[in-house]
Amino acid sequence: MSEKWTLNVGPGTDNDPVFVGVGEIPTGKFPDRGFIQGLTKVAILALKDAGMVPRDIDTILLIPNLHSAADQADLIFSRMVEELGIHGTCKSSMMVHSGGSTSDNAVRTAHGLIAAGHAQNVLVLHCERWGSADLQEMITMLSKNGIPGEWELPTGIQFNAIGAMITRRYMHASGSTPEEMASVCVTLRNWANLNENAMFYTKPLTVDQILASRMVADPLHSYECPPMADGACAFVMTNTANAKKRGISNAVRVAGSGGCVSHYCLSQEADQAVLGWPLAAERAWNQSGWGPENADIAEIYDSYAAVTAIALEGIGIAPKGEGARWFAAGNGNPGGKLPMNTNGGLLSAGHTGVGGGTALLVEGIRQLLHRAPSKRQVEDCQRAIIGGSGGSYMDAQILLLERTKVGA
Repeated sequence: MSEKWTLNVGPGTDNDPVFVGVGEIPTGKFPDRGFIQGLTKVAILALKDAGMVPRDIDTILLIPNLHSAADQADLIFSRMVEELGIHGTCKSSMMVHSGGSTSDNAVRTAHGLIAAGHAQNVLVLHCERWGSADLQEMITMLSKNGIPGEWELPTGIQFNAIGAMITRRYMHASGSTPEEMASVCVTLRNWANLNENAMFYTKPLTVDQILASRMVADPLHSYECPPMADGACAFVMTNTANAKKRGISNAVRVAGSGGCVSHYCLSQEADQAVLGWPLAAERAWNQSGWGPENADIAEIYDSYAAVTAIALEGIGIAPKGEGARWFAAGNGNPGGKLPMNTNGGLLSAGHTGVGGGTALLVEGIRQLLHRAPSKRQVEDCQRAIIGGSGGSYMDAQILLLERTKVGA
């Protein structure tokens, strides 16, 4: 298939949407840190990073939580508008939800609103308290949400089992060894050791430690399964004209995006070692005009090592069947060929539910704005690949971001 969808805005045009600020707080287990407290904190951090105050925001986009239906209802019914003191002036508050790919779709929503003139300054917010929530409640939730109730739930399948099935299929198709699969997790931990906000900061990990850890769902060991964490992050988007007026000199724009929804029932996926990544990538590359060889970093959803290895191959970063070996060769490490998941990813920074992909996106924006701490800032970072996937990896979503000069 060859198709080209053209963005109706271009670099430097007044209505071209751009990212101008990000905010984040530490990820881990913080039982005394409240949900609204987390959201408010990252909102203020992102606004400060963008050179704005709450009353500059006309639209809030919310990314759901999974830990509490009551907290979710508060978000839906505009609590953050009041918490930020912009009730009576804020134009809209809404929620976007597609599981692990929500951040990609939230960007598309904000981008469309800004480009069409429906919004000018958009604040996107996420907070999750998975790490501090009742463990049994979270296990029950993860045994139901995103799994078809009519056909697959009766089998007893849950998310670690889904991760194990995809991993086993990928290992069979690629010939990857357990050691090569574990190397993905080691790469992510190497980045987490440079990120003070990461759940496993200063906690090194080796292939031997991973393979010696408890077997959870064959072939997945416990250190290959995502740790549930508390975390929060935010970002601000505006249009290029407004960024110029505010004296912002450099920002980040969307060069292209692509997606593919390849199943609802995992059993209907054509090939679990491929998923929807090749078509999503083709659409994104065609829209951007640049390819994987032009990227400086990649931030790809990594709830399990195989999910990321499969994405790398579909996107064109690694040859087919070589995704895990690409990691084993050190290509994704600090100083490697293509720095990968530079915050430590879900597997080492911590899995914050629907917001796990949002944290990766925020890290990508931060790198492109050249605002990451020096020990993990990728030198002269100009272009980034962002990838997300929701549910039982029902979809593959790609954003291609690039640094852009908007003012003097």
